[in-house]
Amino acid sequence: MKIVMMITGLGMGGAETQVCNLANSLANLDHDVTIVSLVNIQEVFPHDRVKVLTLNMEKTPSGFIKAYLKCRKIIKKLKPDVIHSHMVHANIFARLLRLSMVFPRLICTAHNTNEGGRGRMLAYRLTDSLADITTNVSQEGVDAFVQANAAKKERIICMYNGIDTEKFVFSSEKRVSIRYQLQLNDNTPLLMAIGRLTFAKDYPNLLQAFSMLNANLNAHLAIIGDGPLKNDLIKLSQELGVSERVHWLGIQKNIPEWLSACDIFVLSSEWEGFGLVVAEAMACGRVVVATDAGGVKEVMGSSEFLVPIKDSDRLMQKISTALGLSTNEREIISASNHAQVLSHFALPVITQRWLSLYEGKI
Repeated sequence: MKIVMMITGLGMGGAETQVCNLANSLANLDHDVTIVSLVNIQEVFPHDRVKVLTLNMEKTPSGFIKAYLKCRKIIKKLKPDVIHSHMVHANIFARLLRLSMVFPRLICTAHNTNEGGRGRMLAYRLTDSLADITTNVSQEGVDAFVQANAAKKERIICMYNGIDTEKFVFSSEKRVSIRYQLQLNDNTPLLMAIGRLTFAKDYPNLLQAFSMLNANLNAHLAIIGDGPLKNDLIKLSQELGVSERVHWLGIQKNIPEWLSACDIFVLSSEWEGFGLVVAEAMACGRVVVATDAGGVKEVMGSSEFLVPIKDSDRLMQKISTALGLSTNEREIISASNHAQVLSHFALPVITQRWLSLYEGKI
């Protein structure tokens, strides 16, 4: 099958990582996969069997027209059996292609419950009929789109993200080496958060909760990611008196190794789509404390360590509870989290579901 996956850009993010993972999985099954990126940003990379093309689209009317015409030529040359677009800009762009050309099947995937304001939801609504079907990465996202009239109930379904469970595994060896880098011994409690330093991830919520933990725990917090709020967040950590125990790690590529090093993975988001990093942490057998944002509850499969959004006190309490678990309790949760990902979100299972959707069987 010839598949074109279209995305706004390949920056460092959950949706972008998922597109590369899915493309790799499809290519491993001998499908012909090409990723078309609207803008020339690439921080995540599929393997060599997946072709990557960029439209170099500029944010001007003439830039859009040039990119549109360039994409038409690409699609005519590739003659794909299906175009699978991801995220709001690429979704609308792919739908508009159908106004001037014919291709067999278009599937549009939204990766968040919140893909923008009323203008974007209106754009989704007005172009809904141009897609064969729309998907969202969580059932909560599906419900949000229907409620916002961005998609009709019968024309949108939930399709979960897939996790590479061969890559995301716990490594005791990497745990030791990463902690050595951080100058932490094995008995020092280490919390970890991963994600862009943006408003959606609500890192002030996490820093507030971290600052309220019992100081005698001497817990440390490692944050992987970069973004526009970095300086503000560093300043906040200083104001809260925890800066010496917060490690700002920037962008890291060896995420499974870092996850192996932590004791608790914490997600403090105000809104999410699927909660990809939560599933990745669970695949590595980590105990996860998270806010009830987007599809995170669906990923975790349990509300034991789930807290309301923007509630630093409750977040602190759950982190404290997680840090107080016995070794046996921690091992039980670790095994349960790993099993949850294997049974519901393993990449081979999700890939086969996508293929069924591509073929119109779902």
